[in-house]
Amino acid sequence: MPSSSANERRGTAARRGRWTRVEIERLKELYGRRDEMSLAREFGRPVASVQRMAEELFPVRERTGPWSAEELEELKSYLGASGPAVIARILGRPPNEVEERIHELDHQKQSGRWSREDVLRFKRLYGTRTDEDLALIFQRNLESIRRMAQRFALAKDKAFLRRLRGEATTRMPRWSQDELTTLRELYPTMANLDLAHKLERSVKSVVSKAHHLGLKKDEERLRAMGRENVALRYRRHG
Repeated sequence: MPSSSANERRGTAARRGRWTRVEIERLKELYGRRDEMSLAREFGRPVASVQRMAEELFPVRERTGPWSAEELEELKSYLGASGPAVIARILGRPPNEVEERIHELDHQKQSGRWSREDVLRFKRLYGTRTDEDLALIFQRNLESIRRMAQRFALAKDKAFLRRLRGEATTRMPRWSQDELTTLRELYPTMANLDLAHKLERSVKSVVSKAHHLGLKKDEERLRAMGRENVALRYRRHG
């Protein structure tokens, strides 16, 4: 069987030549939010090709002056996915200014309730950001970040953890027969979050194992989930 490195070499060398308009628009959307190696795999192009196209799309331009609220929010969206140099290129700001804004974020902590929008964004980002980066993005302390992750039974993505050199992974232990029995008994009728807390696992782990076992939610539970989602949307827009 070919090694992963051989597969990667084949994948990154598979596509050359001019970039299509669709590829360019997709790169604009993803650049800075994903590392260059994963972008190369997605486009089936060499990393050098991705870098060259990014340089064309985001030419060096260093505007100065006050930062707008929109710029600061855009800065947060790249934190943890790219370093200051890449963020500076995308935003068109000097790298030292980007580093200063990041430093300021670390000293501007919020407290109190999380907004619905921040909770949704937190769930989306948690798997691919360190807790320290999340603390910067949401301007919260680490304790708040960890409480929120525990509340929603979130876990870091395995691929993300593998990229963190020197950091121990949080590999979940193998499922025991008792856990599997509990999952089979309760999955059809219990909310995934409640079940994750009961089993002391992440929601992603519960859903993945249930899918692997071919488990389904009961019709009444599905209807209840639908009503809960409608109620959440109503509260959000009410």
